[in-house]
Amino acid sequence: MDRAYNGMPAGGLGAEGWLRPWSGGNGGNCVEVRKLPGGRVALRQSAEPDGPALIRTRGEISAFIRGAKAGQADFLLS
Repeated sequence: MDRAYNGMPAGGLGAEGWLRPWSGGNGGNCVEVRKLPGGRVALRQSAEPDGPALIRTRGEISAFIRGAKAGQADFLLS
């Protein structure tokens, strides 16, 4: 997992350790996340578990969560 890269097949990160921190009434299409060594985070689409993974740093994830909590992503809902 130290060689994880953005866009790699998520299946290459293994089947264990993926979590769904949030889920809505969207028919089972959820974002799944997994912590990686060194503090990075992998994200994948639950409906496509072997599809591409987005690999982000802890800082990037932190900035996204802070921004979402502050309403900076609300435009995505309108």
